[in-house]
Amino acid sequence: METQQKELATTILELMSKMNYFTKLEPDAENNSFSVPIKLSSYYELNLTVSSLLKTCISLLKKDISSDVTIDLIILLEIALQLLPEDEMELLDKMREINHDHKDL
Repeated sequence: METQQKELATTILELMSKMNYFTKLEPDAENNSFSVPIKLSSYYELNLTVSSLLKTCISLLKKDISSDVTIDLIILLEIALQLLPEDEMELLDKMREINHDHKDL
């Protein structure tokens, strides 16, 4: 069983070294945080930020809005799109597949 766990760890490390993952958030050593152009403490906070941006846009779209608000909405949606950590999501999918293949550990 320990050998299988070591093999799983090796597989995950090899997978991570093949591509440049975790590029969306840039480390800021001084503040122990990350930046996108805004500082975040984790991917969880990034997720909350993107969710809040999208919920705000949805709420505004349900109302009768002016053209100025429409422009602001477009900007918010572009920011949310840029904040999505695509490479990290790909890595999570691959890790889920590896976990599924090694459920008997």
